[in-house]
Amino acid sequence: MRHKFVEYIPSQIEEDILYISIEYDVAKHKCPCGCGADIVTSLSPARWKLTYDGETVSLYPSIGNWSHGCRSHYWITNDNVVWAGQIINNQIDKVIKNDKEAVKKHIESSSKSKGFIDWIKNIFRSH
Repeated sequence: MRHKFVEYIPSQIEEDILYISIEYDVAKHKCPCGCGADIVTSLSPARWKLTYDGETVSLYPSIGNWSHGCRSHYWITNDNVVWAGQIINNQIDKVIKNDKEAVKKHIESSSKSKGFIDWIKNIFRSH
């Protein structure tokens, strides 16, 4: 899979290309199984992390297309699709629950950090 850094993700995407918008913290690609599904991965500390080594990209953690008929599960590592094993329904439920908890914690910690930074700024403004 090739990667392509773009400002805006095109509405029509090609197979075998991972489109990455750093500006909007998102990546999009066609499911590598060939089913044709568009797969969107939001880039954030609570979702997927993108690594670029100057030549290739990797996404972490794995991508599980639970809501699509193919239910593909794979990693994108150094511009390659590495297939992972199938996951059963109760494991999928656990993954979804953990994802929701991670997003909630990220939002809470971000708002706490923002509050602390605003507090520090106010201290310096008042002097």
